[in-house]
Amino acid sequence: KIFFAYIGFDAVTTAALECKNTQRDLPIGIIGSLTISTILYIAVALIMTGAANYSLLGGAAPISTVAALTGQRWLVILLCIGALAGLSSVILVSLLGQPRIFYAMGTDGLFPRAFAKVHPKFKTPWLPTILSGTVTALLGGFLPVDILGNLTSVGTLFAFLLVHIGVIILRFTRPEIERPFLIPGKFYTWIFFPLTGAITCILLIAVCEPQTLWRLIVWLAIGLIIYGCYGFWHSKIAEVDGDGPGSNKGEEAQEINLDRL
Repeated sequence: KIFFAYIGFDAVTTAALECKNTQRDLPIGIIGSLTISTILYIAVALIMTGAANYSLLGGAAPISTVAALTGQRWLVILLCIGALAGLSSVILVSLLGQPRIFYAMGTDGLFPRAFAKVHPKFKTPWLPTILSGTVTALLGGFLPVDILGNLTSVGTLFAFLLVHIGVIILRFTRPEIERPFLIPGKFYTWIFFPLTGAITCILLIAVCEPQTLWRLIVWLAIGLIIYGCYGFWHSKIAEVDGDGPGSNKGEEAQEINLDRL
């Protein structure tokens, strides 16, 4: 549950192409939002446990529970409105990030080109935005909240795990890639951060419920099938390496955005 509270900060990175100064804006946005939110989390927890016994805070709306104990009805209404506004903003940010991930995959050839089309007026990836919103609404309307929460957490953990492992592998196999965001440290001291992150993700995944792990395996299998049937054969990297149809090691190499790796 603590990890679930921090889901969404990574969505800032999906807006990298829309930043004026990516190398400056992204670190400020990620670290700044994490710091402010952590301070607010701790402050709210201190106030709640000071106003009520911790055993009363295990419900679906603990903040409203604490407010109700004060006897101030206006405070309960105000906090409920604030909670709805907060949840709405989380949905908005999530629906901002996911379509841009699909857009990047469409640009790299892992998804059909339609996912990489930008709206002529709003300049946003309109097709993945509509698709993400529709699928999210259907899943949120028909699946239990606990299943959705567990799937979201374990899926994000697994994605973070792959990123950490990918950073380590690419630093050894492709050291020549230009890296706007480079982990500092001489020699092999940089490996501490992705290695620690990978181990943390593995430990958190290991304590998940067995049903959640099986659902993760099913989703992973579906993704591998999509990649094997389409992504592998249309990927720009496959075309450059000569594995995909219509491979071109000259022109296509200039178009690959290796920074996403």
